[in-house]
Amino acid sequence: MTTFYLMRHGEDKDNAAGILNGRRDEHLTMKGIQQAKTIAQKIKDSNLAIDVIYTSPLLRAVETANIVADKLNLVKPIILNDLVEREFGVMTGKPVNLVEKLCTPKILKIDGTVYFFEAAAAETFPQLKIRARLLLNKLSKRHSRGKILLVSHGDFGKMIYAAFYHLNWRKVLSMFYFDNGSVVELSKKANFKKPVVFKSN
Repeated sequence: MTTFYLMRHGEDKDNAAGILNGRRDEHLTMKGIQQAKTIAQKIKDSNLAIDVIYTSPLLRAVETANIVADKLNLVKPIILNDLVEREFGVMTGKPVNLVEKLCTPKILKIDGTVYFFEAAAAETFPQLKIRARLLLNKLSKRHSRGKILLVSHGDFGKMIYAAFYHLNWRKVLSMFYFDNGSVVELSKKANFKKPVVFKSN
């Protein structure tokens, strides 16, 4: 049986500045580097034996994955374009605090963030969920067993979670905040009451 562990990258420069990054390609901040190191240590301390790490091609994810791989003495993470963040379209580079003004009423506010449902040239959450399902099918065929760490992003990570558990995308957006450095478990034995298994704080 394959168990997937899904990690959001550490804080990058756009996160720190309150900017919607989408596919903008910024480096981790010092805080983001420390978040990745903290999670790597928690994984190591838990004796969780990760077999392979896949990462989004964006810098913030690759840097996070490399830090974790180094700490766990694993081979270099495999870059997988399928793990790339949602295309934010015209919202790319906009301040987070303008989402409500620019996208109301098609938004969802939860503790920690505001999600927008639609914007010109942006992927929708249903589209992301379909992309996530294709990703999981590909990886499940490639790995019939083992523990696989996927390093991805906030919006797409939520839809990977929704696709794995066959949950409504809107429900998953409300379930938990997928913070920088957080790790959730994707398995038949996972605890829905506590989806986040490792946090960086």
